[in-house]
Amino acid sequence: MPSLPLADIVVANIHRRYTGVSATVRALMPHLRAQRQVDLFDTGRLELGGEISFFTLLRWGWSHPSEGPYRIWHARRDVEILLGVFLRSVLRQPWKVVFTSAAPKRHGPVLRWIINRSDAIIATSAKAASFLDWHTVVVHHGVDTQWFCPPKEPREQRLQRSGLVGESEPQVEKKSHVTHAARIWPSYAVGQFGRIRYSKGTDLFVHALIQLLPKHPEFMAVISGLCQEEDQAYLDGLKGDIEKAGLTNRIVFLGDLTPEVIRGWYQTVSLVVAASRSEGFGLTPLEAMASGCPVVASHAGIWPEVLDEQVGSLFQTGNLADLVEKLRPYLEEPALLLKKAGQAQDRAVMKHSIASEAQEVLKVYDACQQ
Repeated sequence: MPSLPLADIVVANIHRRYTGVSATVRALMPHLRAQRQVDLFDTGRLELGGEISFFTLLRWGWSHPSEGPYRIWHARRDVEILLGVFLRSVLRQPWKVVFTSAAPKRHGPVLRWIINRSDAIIATSAKAASFLDWHTVVVHHGVDTQWFCPPKEPREQRLQRSGLVGESEPQVEKKSHVTHAARIWPSYAVGQFGRIRYSKGTDLFVHALIQLLPKHPEFMAVISGLCQEEDQAYLDGLKGDIEKAGLTNRIVFLGDLTPEVIRGWYQTVSLVVAASRSEGFGLTPLEAMASGCPVVASHAGIWPEVLDEQVGSLFQTGNLADLVEKLRPYLEEPALLLKKAGQAQDRAVMKHSIASEAQEVLKVYDACQQ
């Protein structure tokens, strides 16, 4: 049978901004395409190739799929489910709608009704599954363990070359909030990666390090992430607290960095903290583990399902005192960092690779196409 302008599997990304959901689509698509022909209906300019138009959906949606009686429409947002349901149930095209849910809370009645119109539901964690009326399977998001990997040189050397230590002016991204030269030479950095806002627990991270760093001059901290306009006052307050503590040169805001630069920082820091008060899934700890970093995380998102004492520590969500106590052993005994680094990387490769995620998602597609 000659190939059609429309593949048997179409992944939707209907959102103009680049979000965490967009990132999961961008990461997973190449691994799906390594095994199947997969088209992308994309309004977010992911630039992955194979994008199709709405006209293509309408023109070829009634054509017989290459294999099996149905095509797959994979949605991750409510509007994407609705478009899939429109194609399937209104236009009567041969689609099965697959929805991936990572929401950390119970949906409202309207959204539950929309979600329940799906033919299969993939929950990204047991916690996310508990908020659904029903689900097909739990499939954790994975990370690219070839892209996120340990550095080939000591982290201390990378930190020394970062521009954040020594007597010279720091060299960071254009959007960086760094404004002062550092005058210390730490050997270890603790990092937090993600949006700068209350829900991400940026304040917990900052205030924990304000308490700990004065007694541990061999450590510093870096924070990477976008700060939106509505959170600028929050950021300004944190910077003021850091300045009052005399730690401006040791708790550094890197700004909104590119994925490539963030990857480099995973290979530079020795410990990653994920302090979110609320999280849908939360890839940061898995990316850090794949990069050979132990993680201290809250109980938000997937983290209680993937973290234990072999690869890091968990603290009570929102509890600053508990975060300080969970961080303290790593600063007092840096050998713990090296001990857990290898175990963290092994865990990510064996259990949390994006290749494994792709295999599990394809199994759901196959079941729906029968």
